[in-house]
Amino acid sequence: FWSLQLVQLVKDSDRTSLSTDPPGSMSRPEHQAPPEIFYNDEESAKYATSSRMIEIQTKMANRAIELLLLPDRPCLLLDIGCGSGISGEAITEAGHGWVGYDISPSMLKVAKQRETDGDLLLSDAGAPPSFRPGIFDGAISISALQWLCNVDKKGNVPFKRLRCFFEKLYSCLRKGGRAALQFYPETAAQVEMITAAALRCGFGGGLVVDYPHSSKAKKHFLVIYAGFCSDLPQQLPAPMQEDGEEQVAVGSRERVAKKGKRNKNQTSYRDKVIAKKEQQRKKTVNVRKDTKYTARARKPKF
Repeated sequence: FWSLQLVQLVKDSDRTSLSTDPPGSMSRPEHQAPPEIFYNDEESAKYATSSRMIEIQTKMANRAIELLLLPDRPCLLLDIGCGSGISGEAITEAGHGWVGYDISPSMLKVAKQRETDGDLLLSDAGAPPSFRPGIFDGAISISALQWLCNVDKKGNVPFKRLRCFFEKLYSCLRKGGRAALQFYPETAAQVEMITAAALRCGFGGGLVVDYPHSSKAKKHFLVIYAGFCSDLPQQLPAPMQEDGEEQVAVGSRERVAKKGKRNKNQTSYRDKVIAKKEQQRKKTVNVRKDTKYTARARKPKF
């Protein structure tokens, strides 16, 4: 199996600010109540009436399906935390069948009202149902994984619940099957705990972050593989990025700069430094003279 490798798409200084609140909430829902309580009838109804929520959930579900790199044939997928069935509808539109489970009875009731095509189960992701081994070709999850990092009940241990979740997931995926799990990490420690639990259960893969420098569009996907299969590529799918961004693989520290056209009106770093020094001189501050070495990057020291 491959070793689990995080693909770091943000600067090291941003590692402590991974938190991106789920759309439509002023604060993180998992801090307010357990999921089966938070997603009551009133909250669940928003996922059936809010066009903005439906659009966001559909986009994330389509991206998760894309990251699975499924073969060109109808597949059977597992939808973890299927909620009101929005992500399931995206699976159906992609031409695949699905089974979904969720801990909220209110959410599942909305999914039935929407007349979704998938089979629905009431279950906790921290103690998931047992499926026949190797029955699913892939799995997706939208905005559910971060709930397992919370201690919302007495006796709940996040890492143990994550281990149980990944063990059952590994068992029900076919050999080489993939899972794309979108989640909202609150801290870097949560990301490390989640990836460590997946690694312990035999998964390979890593973290794909779309639009890492955007506070609103940034999305985290844990893309993992259940064992080795020769007909599937081992590399992680490429993340979505804006022009001029770069990605850094933590394991090898290889920096791959993405080529993008620089705007002609864009000011270079050297020009910014010289302008700043000129402002300091006008304030009668003692500043060094400008030379050819001004604002030039220093060579690394070994």
